[in-house]
Amino acid sequence: MPQTIQIYEEYWQLTNAFTDYNGEKFLTTLRVCIQFIDQYKIEEYSEEKYKRLQDTLEPHLQINKISIRKAINQLVKLGFINSFLVSYHPDSVEYSKNTTSNKKRESLLSKIVYSNSSFNRAVNRNSDLHQINFLIKTLIENSPLSQEEIIALMLVDISSIQKGYLEKNEILKYVNEAKEIDFISRKYNQIGYLINLLSKLDELKFVDDKLYFQEDAKRIFGEDVFYKETTKKRDPYLHRIYKNQLQEESIELFNKPVCMIEKLDYPVLIASHIKPFIDSNNDEAYDPNNGLLLSRSIDALFDLKYISFNQEGSIIFSSELSDEVKEAWKDYKLDARVLNPTRLTYLLYHNDLLR
Repeated sequence: MPQTIQIYEEYWQLTNAFTDYNGEKFLTTLRVCIQFIDQYKIEEYSEEKYKRLQDTLEPHLQINKISIRKAINQLVKLGFINSFLVSYHPDSVEYSKNTTSNKKRESLLSKIVYSNSSFNRAVNRNSDLHQINFLIKTLIENSPLSQEEIIALMLVDISSIQKGYLEKNEILKYVNEAKEIDFISRKYNQIGYLINLLSKLDELKFVDDKLYFQEDAKRIFGEDVFYKETTKKRDPYLHRIYKNQLQEESIELFNKPVCMIEKLDYPVLIASHIKPFIDSNNDEAYDPNNGLLLSRSIDALFDLKYISFNQEGSIIFSSELSDEVKEAWKDYKLDARVLNPTRLTYLLYHNDLLR
């Protein structure tokens, strides 16, 4: 008797206080949590204990309490520390060390996330559902997975799938459901978080928006598919200058750093490349004209090629976005002062990438 597939609106929800898992704030948060757990491991969980951890982190991170809670929950969901603040993954200590190389961290991250992550977990709630484990087993059975298929998997209640993965025909049912409920339009931030996480895991490789195991990608596309990426490491100092130049441009035009579309001064703004970094030469990669200062929401749509901007600065929409989303964003546009000739050339390149 064929298995019944249950469509499940309780989608996979990630907490994403940090996108750079090698960044000092992420590592500091992990170190402080490990030290706190070691110090108080015999103490049972309580809200007072959780608050004490937040207070301990505050001087190290210098961010608000909501962001601190998100940071702790991200470590819990990714599997670095366990629910109830009494234990952590054995590899978390090595991951947190300053002497650990980024390449070694990539392998440790992959092991921790594959074996211990659960997006159903919270500090005060445990779960044995392992979504990344499920996704990778589905990839084993169905390689490659398109971004559309990966997004559809976010709707799966994995507790109802006894074999631990989906077959291609089963994935298609979720793809159709995701389209029917406009899941991509409504949850693009969560989608971006998952894609970002997958891009950091060892032995996985995105090629043309499809996820492969690296060995499969190498066999199909040859060594060139790796050459382009391995020679395109982001220079952190040049990138900082690049973002500073975009912020200075915003101050000059709008009197303060704001999203160049919404004109709002969010606490976090993204220096978003127009011509993707991976496609840019060294001059283009750090050219401020090849960038826009955007809110996280706008950047997620722009980076995933669901929106672009024409030569008058008006938004161009992907056909995959719902009419409701298009109606909500239709009046937003880039200020004419942002549209210098060089930036317009980059935008033409991005227009061609629209989904």
